[in-house]
Amino acid sequence: MTARLRSGGQVLVDQLLLHGAELVFAVPGESYLPVLDALHDATDRLRLIVCRHEAGAANAAEACGKLTGRPGVCLVTRGPGATQAAVGVHTAMQDSTPMLLLVGQVDRGHGGREAFQEIDIARVFGGLAKWAAQIEDAARIPEYLSRAYHAATSGRPGPVVLGLPEDMLADEVQTADAAPFRAVQATPGEAELAEVRAALGAAERPMVLVGGSPWDERAADDLRAFAEASALPVVASFRRQSHLTHDSPSYVGECGLGSNPALRERIRTADLLLVIGARLGEVVTGGYELLAPPRPAQRLIHVHPSPDELGKVYAPDIPVLASGPRFVAAARALAPIDAPPWRDRAAEARTEFLRWCEPAPRELEGVDLGAVMAHLRETLPPDAIVTNGAGNYTVWMHRYGRFRRYGAQLAPTSGAMGYGLPAAIAAKALYPDRVVIAFAGDGCFQMQSCELATAAQERLAVVVLIANNGMYGTIRMHQERLYPGRVVGTQLDSPDFVALAQAHGAHGELVSRNDQFAPALARALAAGVPAVVDLRTDPRAITPTAML
Repeated sequence: MTARLRSGGQVLVDQLLLHGAELVFAVPGESYLPVLDALHDATDRLRLIVCRHEAGAANAAEACGKLTGRPGVCLVTRGPGATQAAVGVHTAMQDSTPMLLLVGQVDRGHGGREAFQEIDIARVFGGLAKWAAQIEDAARIPEYLSRAYHAATSGRPGPVVLGLPEDMLADEVQTADAAPFRAVQATPGEAELAEVRAALGAAERPMVLVGGSPWDERAADDLRAFAEASALPVVASFRRQSHLTHDSPSYVGECGLGSNPALRERIRTADLLLVIGARLGEVVTGGYELLAPPRPAQRLIHVHPSPDELGKVYAPDIPVLASGPRFVAAARALAPIDAPPWRDRAAEARTEFLRWCEPAPRELEGVDLGAVMAHLRETLPPDAIVTNGAGNYTVWMHRYGRFRRYGAQLAPTSGAMGYGLPAAIAAKALYPDRVVIAFAGDGCFQMQSCELATAAQERLAVVVLIANNGMYGTIRMHQERLYPGRVVGTQLDSPDFVALAQAHGAHGELVSRNDQFAPALARALAAGVPAVVDLRTDPRAITPTAML
């Protein structure tokens, strides 16, 4: 806590270090050169990964926050840099991910004049982030960073955006460091736990829906112990499928896009729904139809770390202000339900899940993504991390993927395209010994294909699997449904992805038949460099069951 004379840039980097940052994702800008200079002296403690686009840097930082529970850090310049990073801020907010976006700004004396690339941080990001502000005094950097870390991680986690005027970062000040942050999360009280236990004991058709953030491996273990002790069926919310290992007899599927109609009917007809951590948004509730707001037909127990979320859309019968991990840790100690009347029903739901996620052979031209997913789930190690962006190709992952460890699934609930490759870069940088696979559609991949250069420069051997059907598949599906035969704007003429990979010094392969995939994947995993596998799929196969 001793005050030392330092530049604002040095003070900032020192705060990142004391708060536990390991990675910084950035696109350089002259507006924050003092920070870059300070990073030069900290490369042995804080790894700087230079991305090719601010959206890629922001997505990678968001993914880092998802995996670690600590704010992922992104550095960009003002104006275009900040606005291009906004997609990652939006994802962090919708996904409840701790994230810190640091934006170089114009000199303080130029503010308000619409100076070169000037933006108003608070106005631009005020509706996207948990907190957005500008640091005017270098001596207050420790104060602002401490508040930023606490705001990003406490209650419902989310993004914080801070503006850094260029002249402020160059100022030399004598200021003391802050103390390392400690995330504040609510713990359920004994009375609330007793009420939850009594409600479960009175139920006949309960379902557990789990999701949200923060989460970790210990919480996943606690959830498994709590659920299995009373044979409770557990449903993962949209793109939170690794909150409970799929090996658990309690895991009965995912409630999101393309989910099992039989599972949705079980949720609809449940007499008790215990929601742990999930926000109960549009996708999970099937357009707010599985649960009718504001008072659903199911008795509702809603556990959430933010008081602003409890009662926001749905009025719960039992609101519990607690983080998911704190709740399941406490619930694990509850007395299990003896001879639960739902045991057979839960076993039926588990059987339905196992049947639902078995791909059936289809007569297709090109590669069947069902066969691809079947091979991946049989061959990937349990700690492999699979990332994706958005598009109809993800429905195969949701349905046929198997996740056996927390953090194995890394995907945006915001539905952001271009997320998969930057997220894979973050995952591989954090866990270099783990297999990291990025799934992307041809349109999704091209939104961030420039980050192949980042992966190559950083020697991060991620494997990108491109589901290439020559179209924006999701939009084409809705277009054919609403305006049949009137195709416009959804076709894609893509580059040669193999040649593109090779131009980046990466490994590239083209796969046009199912039997080519296994050896191609083995070569990609063994390449020791980033790899791209172009999977030529049948454009008619728009979902695992529907054909155009």
